[in-house]
Amino acid sequence: MKNNSQTPLLNNEWNGKIYINGWVKPGRGTEEILEKATGINIGQTGIASPEDISNAGALARFAQKSWAKKSGAQRSDVLREFARLIHDYSDEIATYLVKETGSIMLKAKWEVQMASREFSEAAALATQPTGFLTSTLEPGFQSIARRIPMGVIGIITPWNSPIILAARAIAPALAMGNAVLLKPDVQSPISGGFIFAKLLELANLPQGLFHVLPGGPETGEALVKEPAVDMVSFTGSTRAGKLVGANASGLLKRVALELGGDNPYIVLEDVDIEAAAAAGTWGSFFHQGQICLSIGRHLVHESIAEAYTEALVRKAQALIVGNPLDEKVQVGPIINERQVLNVLRILDDSAAQGARILTGGKRNNLFIEPTVVTNVLPGMPLFDEEIFGPIATITTFKNDEEAIELANMTDYGLVSAVVSNNLVRAQHIADNIRTGVVHINDQTVVHGIYGPIAGVGKSGNGFGHGTVSNADTFSEWQWITTHATIPNYPF
Repeated sequence: MKNNSQTPLLNNEWNGKIYINGWVKPGRGTEEILEKATGINIGQTGIASPEDISNAGALARFAQKSWAKKSGAQRSDVLREFARLIHDYSDEIATYLVKETGSIMLKAKWEVQMASREFSEAAALATQPTGFLTSTLEPGFQSIARRIPMGVIGIITPWNSPIILAARAIAPALAMGNAVLLKPDVQSPISGGFIFAKLLELANLPQGLFHVLPGGPETGEALVKEPAVDMVSFTGSTRAGKLVGANASGLLKRVALELGGDNPYIVLEDVDIEAAAAAGTWGSFFHQGQICLSIGRHLVHESIAEAYTEALVRKAQALIVGNPLDEKVQVGPIINERQVLNVLRILDDSAAQGARILTGGKRNNLFIEPTVVTNVLPGMPLFDEEIFGPIATITTFKNDEEAIELANMTDYGLVSAVVSNNLVRAQHIADNIRTGVVHINDQTVVHGIYGPIAGVGKSGNGFGHGTVSNADTFSEWQWITTHATIPNYPF
């Protein structure tokens, strides 16, 4: 991707600020933004207060009324311009993403590309039919079902894939005629928030429709409880998602939750072992395993476990760890010290219960070596918990029924994958796994903007992100009937 812009997208106007109809001082002070690989200070992010959120909510509710009355083509023009502009500033945006999140450059550039596509698809959504004529019980009147905007959408996004996870909600929300209050994580407010404010400004989005309100749990709670917010879209941990869901549901607000995962990757004995191990390496170590879609458990048929494990160890040892600004690097840093300690706790506690570390397991500051662990059994933290680190765990099974049982031995239900040369057999296993997404002959880290991505159980409440489900998620139905004259009633 080329950066065709002669001037930077972001100057220093965002430093220490939040975005409410422009860059303003925050009500809760500021926090440092650190480059994860080096610890160097990038700048300061403002922290939004409840008063900031109320001010943004009032502006958004007022602006949304006019936005909803615009034609789909007018809304589409803004979204399509955003899709073009993000390409113009791709290099700058990707660099911010690498610095803030520890993403390798390959992932950063891919995120920018996917965000552009999310907005392009949403631009098409804005001009699609909004409803249909329904059947009627009697002749002489018209019955219409149509989609109408929710109003103001509160969007809360995490740090791990901040551009994609914001774009996939912002774009369809605006396309359907809503306004947006965005709360990015304080660890990635630039790539996860401020770039959207600037690009939408350049794309001529009317003022008042979009605001960026970084902050922690208190800011998130205030956003969910804000009376002007009609719906909440949350992507993040299951622990935080439960709180968001409880607060939103208690106020009778719609809430779309996509949460964590402990995702199984089932490897049958008839596969090409090298190909399966390569896919497994990607699924476990891409972005240091810090993706909700990452492989949590490699479930491998016992007859090929030794060969598969050897291939996985070899591939893990070949990965280049370092500063992700170097495009040769394949594994960057963990997001913060707290997460490093949690990953090591999960690893150490499982090793104490009999899990065997074959390679890796050591840390250097925020970097953890790519790690492969065998003898992982149910009941161990490596099997039961979401790891969110560069660790591949291997558990063996004897037959398909045991593979299905092991795959379902979790309260999570985000994504699963099955690899086999026998598609009928793989489909049978897929049919019996309780996850919102299943991939056959692929690994689990697959982002698609066309199919619905939605978790079940502790992984979400089933509201999907994707072109086939965006209209349902970010609008509500209205039923309209029309009679030529007032019907005659017997009373």
